[in-house]
Amino acid sequence: MTDDRRSPSFVAALDARQRAMLAEMGVRVWTPRPAAMPSAPATAPAHPAPPAPAVPAAAFVEPRAPAPPRVVPIARDAGPAPAVAPRPSSAPAATSAELSVRPAGVDQMDWTQLREAVAGCRACGLCRSRNNTVFGVGEVSADWLVVGEAPGENEDRQGEPFVGAAGQLLDRMLHAVGRSRHGQGAQGAYIANVLKCRPPANRNPQPQEMAQCEPFLVRQVELLRPRLILAMGRFAVQSLLDSTEPIGRLRGRVHRYHDVPVIVTYHPAYLLRNPIDKRKAWADLCLAMETTGQ
Repeated sequence: MTDDRRSPSFVAALDARQRAMLAEMGVRVWTPRPAAMPSAPATAPAHPAPPAPAVPAAAFVEPRAPAPPRVVPIARDAGPAPAVAPRPSSAPAATSAELSVRPAGVDQMDWTQLREAVAGCRACGLCRSRNNTVFGVGEVSADWLVVGEAPGENEDRQGEPFVGAAGQLLDRMLHAVGRSRHGQGAQGAYIANVLKCRPPANRNPQPQEMAQCEPFLVRQVELLRPRLILAMGRFAVQSLLDSTEPIGRLRGRVHRYHDVPVIVTYHPAYLLRNPIDKRKAWADLCLAMETTGQ
């Protein structure tokens, strides 16, 4: 099979413009010199051969050779390489001197005392990065308690749970079953979180942080005496049910927390990312209404 790159037609096709384009791309076009004509013999033959045709200007596209690797000399006896400093976290860890023990007697506090204890709590490092504590919102006579995971940026700024897009979706979900965060009794739903302070950069809650906040949530349940708890999201489920089972395996049945029925469902922020599961969340709300008979 002939090589078309060496054919006269291919060579002729490489005009000045194409050579200039190849040069712009860094491709060197090499053209061999014409071969030297053999010297004439002293005595011409009786029938001289026809003259040899001129060697065409063949185009040989030669890729640019790669640059040799740069060799960096290593200094002798320079000692060990310096350690790389770890990347600082978004919020510095609180030292033991800056932290204090969680207020005592949480299990005996009334609503005012409990709110003040949460506002002044410095039992974990989240106290250093927060703007506001997020105690909860709703009427204390509401017979549903909605428990989320942790405050986000908007919640930390406003001091109220479930605001922003996730909060708007939660309000629509509650409205669909005849409830609201400001309703009373059978029309109300008190809303709280497992954590009362926002984790830096909205990272996941850590076990020790959930453990420090747990007595506050326990006391809220004792003071509210709700007829039902709606657990929204993985960390709310872990805190209330002490289970690492996926939400999909815990849905569809009634659980218990301090003898209060618990219905497991998806967090509104998750539903915003996965709207296909809104049907499942609606089924969870229907189960909650069946459980309370409303």
